[in-house]
Amino acid sequence: MLRFILATHGIVLLLAAAMLFGAPFPTLALIYITVFAYGMDRLSALAAPDHPGQEFPAGDGLSVCLALAHFPLLYGGVWTLTGNAATTLDKLLIFIALSLFIGQVGNSNAHELIHRGSRSLRRLGVAVYASILFGHHASAHVRVHHVHAATRRDPNSARAGESFYAFALRAWVGAFREGYRAESRLRRGSGLHPYVGYLSVAALSLAIALLLAGPKGVAALIAISAYAQAQLLLSDYVQHYGLQRRDIAPGKAEPVGPQHSWNAPQSFTSALMLNAPRHSDHHVHPARPYPGLDLDRQAMPILPYALPTMAVIALIPPVWHRIMDPRARRWAASKHRPATAYG
Repeated sequence: MLRFILATHGIVLLLAAAMLFGAPFPTLALIYITVFAYGMDRLSALAAPDHPGQEFPAGDGLSVCLALAHFPLLYGGVWTLTGNAATTLDKLLIFIALSLFIGQVGNSNAHELIHRGSRSLRRLGVAVYASILFGHHASAHVRVHHVHAATRRDPNSARAGESFYAFALRAWVGAFREGYRAESRLRRGSGLHPYVGYLSVAALSLAIALLLAGPKGVAALIAISAYAQAQLLLSDYVQHYGLQRRDIAPGKAEPVGPQHSWNAPQSFTSALMLNAPRHSDHHVHPARPYPGLDLDRQAMPILPYALPTMAVIALIPPVWHRIMDPRARRWAASKHRPATAYG
């Protein structure tokens, strides 16, 4: 657990210092989550074991701490970005670093919480998502993505040949719609629909930003949320790009297996993102806490670079397709699948 604590707390402390004290901490925060993270991944001596063994901590304590830190950092960021104390450069650096933190670390942590059996932990994860105007993800991820991943029925599985920009709009709208439909089918008109809660918390979040800094605060919250949501969508795009489950019967796909998600073995960014890059094992064992996620480099497709690096590459479609399309085809062929994924 120590590596998860050190990696995540480093950026939390730097962001807090950036908002409280200004330079040089905004620069250090951005360097930490980009250049420093990349460099640490290159140190193979710090590599985490592929197989954590049978005994591992649940990690709930760290998840709660990170979720509780999310709110002062989010609204502290709104206050800082709209105030006069910070320079324009520092505001820009804080905006980027904070949005990356929420989209990569905060998202990974909220994702863990919405998979927990405890109602209080799940609600905490939902609150994190809803505060950045993305509450529907708590329904769409569990009710839709985990059921239909790597099929055409999942809005958050990227198709072979699809650019991130085409995927992002389709995924956002599709996840909102399909999550609503899944919850509606589950409840059949009884009880309060979860989307009422998501929209209520989103409205509360916007109201807090308005009280803090007026219309500029609302604009700052929307900007941070949009950037953070883009990071989440980039993760989905990268981790399922071009992978397809076979149909074993009309309208029925084979069970999700380790071959249906891309993975990254790099240690530091895995610790920073609470093992989110070990995505295959999460899909096979959704309730398994992040410290226990396994990595099998033979059975699971492996990305050529760390997940954050691949997310940057995904923003440049020609480069992305040159790197990933041949890999997706080779992986499909090695698993006796169609040479091209669904599209």
